[in-house]
Amino acid sequence: MADQLVKTRLDAEALAALEETVRGRVLTPGHPEYDEARSIWNALIDRRPALIVQCSGAADVVDAVNFARDHGLDLSIKAGGHNVAGNAVNDDGLVIDLSQMRGVHVDPDTSSVRVQGGATWGDCDRETQLFGLAVPGGVVSTTGVAGLTLHGGLGHLRRKYGLSIDSLVSVDIVTADGQFRRASATKNEDLFWAVRGAGSNFGVVTSFEFQAHPVGPMVFVGAIFYPFEDAATVLPAWRDFMAAAPEELSSLAICWSIPPFPPFPPELHGTPIVAVAAAYCGSVEEGERVVQPLRELAQPLVDASGPWPWLGLQSGFDAIFPQGELRYWKSRSVAELSDEVIAEILELAGRRPTPLTDIVMWHHGGAMTRVGEAETSYSGRDAPFLVTAEANWTDPAQNDEAIAWAREVWDAMERYSTGNVYLNFPGLGEEQDDLARAGYGANYERLAKLKAKYDSDNLFRMNINIPPAD
Repeated sequence: MADQLVKTRLDAEALAALEETVRGRVLTPGHPEYDEARSIWNALIDRRPALIVQCSGAADVVDAVNFARDHGLDLSIKAGGHNVAGNAVNDDGLVIDLSQMRGVHVDPDTSSVRVQGGATWGDCDRETQLFGLAVPGGVVSTTGVAGLTLHGGLGHLRRKYGLSIDSLVSVDIVTADGQFRRASATKNEDLFWAVRGAGSNFGVVTSFEFQAHPVGPMVFVGAIFYPFEDAATVLPAWRDFMAAAPEELSSLAICWSIPPFPPFPPELHGTPIVAVAAAYCGSVEEGERVVQPLRELAQPLVDASGPWPWLGLQSGFDAIFPQGELRYWKSRSVAELSDEVIAEILELAGRRPTPLTDIVMWHHGGAMTRVGEAETSYSGRDAPFLVTAEANWTDPAQNDEAIAWAREVWDAMERYSTGNVYLNFPGLGEEQDDLARAGYGANYERLAKLKAKYDSDNLFRMNINIPPAD
């Protein structure tokens, strides 16, 4: 296999030793499953690593980390592969692929959940719902638990139970020296502080321990699709309603087009709309009462509101955001969703380059804001809104147009911004240190010092990187 490696300094003996040591598989270019293993959710990313180590457990991760470090290889970590910037893969380096490590164990007596590093939120939800529990996660079930959690984790439970990291109890992590460590509030506390927001800068998380919460099996969902012509009325009314909404209700608004899927009538496919999505995690009956005003903001084109299974809500966007489309997503935290901001958003939404493209306004508050700025490395909790430009397209000829539009939205929101960004929506991370400083805010300097402690040579740099402090 050594002759299949591209530009690396590896020889057949070194590669054979790695293959002999690990229990998982080592894939190199030319292997029949190599192309599938290097593919990720965002088709804009097309990279060719020298080798992919599909780890079977933490011991394989230790060996892969040591191999990459000792041979001077770029190192990426692939869990769910949903990271928009594509940092899960690299060119001519080593990829630690956790996709074979998807186990989830629930202890119903303590409502604790142990999730392996390659699991998706669909894997987690499937097991926790057996006991009427849920962990605050994302809004697409194919998203990896690891990637979403390590940069905070926004989802349908954020106002009641906070971010994903707010339910995180401990992690098992392999650091740059090849050591397996457990980090929690009482062990390796500084490392535990860092991983709650700083992505993959500090190592490979092989498992997560969460505290789960009682949710489901049914929740009341608001899913109301209004004509785009009514957006100037709908969005201020939604904003004002959510300012006094109970914390059981998390909501977002989307400037979008009706997707070509059931339950939408074919004659409405592609119609520009503003949609209000809301999830109430208390009783279904109370949720119906609370959500009702959001169904009356104008005359809906489609109202799919009602009692939904929690599992159905969590997977409801999967078909709309499949693997294989081209994507470029950027975000800014916004201090106020004023009428001026709304007007600018609507002007930009009226020029979306494709029907798949959207602008999302996430309403925050509640539990996620009650954690102090310095308690975790995640920054920007107090921002009341996050505005995200999500360019999605299928024709590579539109690459420049779609990216330029998303960046125009990002630039336009800067003057309304708190200065923070959500690092799970980083574009391609082009701004490098400026983006990292915006994402980590006042926590950046402390993170840089901890980076020097745990990864002084910056082995874990395929990410929104924090260079080690001098």
